[in-house]
Amino acid sequence: MRELRIRVLAGVFVVAGVLSWAGARLWNSVGTLPSVPLAAPIVLALIAVVLLSTALSLRARLKAQRERRPGAKGVDPLMAARAVVFGQASALVAALVAGMYGGAGVFLLELLDFPARRDQAIYAGLSVLAGIGVIAAAVFLERVCKLPEDDDQNPPGAEPAA
Repeated sequence: MRELRIRVLAGVFVVAGVLSWAGARLWNSVGTLPSVPLAAPIVLALIAVVLLSTALSLRARLKAQRERRPGAKGVDPLMAARAVVFGQASALVAALVAGMYGGAGVFLLELLDFPARRDQAIYAGLSVLAGIGVIAAAVFLERVCKLPEDDDQNPPGAEPAA
């Protein structure tokens, strides 16, 4: 499985932000701009919490398994792989959504004189922060589930093979 690349996530964020900003300008010139829902930052924050709690749970179980604690519950490799795939998908979607709300929020900064638009800008900013939280939790989950490097060829204390 390939690791998440921060550059790809940043690229998705920036492209979505620029397109969203341009779309918001165009949409506002033709009619009224759709609102940023209050649920957007809440849903993203909930996804971040689920990813973080999964990562912390897996990290504790893997640590107990490595230390060979009696009664330690092992981690099913397929379950760990599913968690990583869920984290990666969540990070990509969060980068896209955060970019969209970020672009709309930048456009809304021009309209802060109107109370309704000020609230929309705040919701958009909170959505960007929650999206960054999802990305951070997904990267952490991926690092927790990462397999150790294959160093069996040269065990510690052994001389390298010629």
